[in-house]
Amino acid sequence: MTRRHQKKSSWLLLAMLVLTIAIGAFILLYPTNTEEAKAQPQAQTERPSPEEATIAKEGSLAPDFVVEMFDGEKVHLADLKGKVVLLNFWATWCPPCRAELACVEKEIIERFKGEPFVFIPVSRGEEKATVAEFRQKMGYTFPMGLDSDKSIYSLYAQTYIPRNFLIDKEGKIVKASVGYDEAEFAELVKLIDETIKK
Repeated sequence: MTRRHQKKSSWLLLAMLVLTIAIGAFILLYPTNTEEAKAQPQAQTERPSPEEATIAKEGSLAPDFVVEMFDGEKVHLADLKGKVVLLNFWATWCPPCRAELACVEKEIIERFKGEPFVFIPVSRGEEKATVAEFRQKMGYTFPMGLDSDKSIYSLYAQTYIPRNFLIDKEGKIVKASVGYDEAEFAELVKLIDETIKK
């Protein structure tokens, strides 16, 4: 009887110890009524919406920039006046960017070949080696720009990719879009066509 009683007491002590540790861990990991706990909801709501995070707005002049392309050529936006430009910001790690780039060759580059149109996809915040590996893996040969320090991106937006800025022949932003959606992409292609014909 004594051994059984000792075993029960041991199990009870062990269970209480485990419960105490679990409660302590919960209190440490999920603070309540502290400054940190009060700050957490604020931090989540402080992230701007895609519209608020867009610096270069529709109807405004597109900020000028010079971008170094993957092959070493430098493209100056100011030199492209008279042409419609689609400026695209993307990254190799971004799934919606990858989905969008998969459509680009056929839906944009081939479709508008020979037109007064330039497509400039700019890799945001990545080194040339990362982009090179991605290009090789995906088999992409079309020109890509590099913006490893995000200096060009920061002229246009604060956060979120992919992003497209459709710029007309006078250098004004016709459309600024965020994210990738098949229907929205089809609308963008239609708008490129309309902007070229103006």
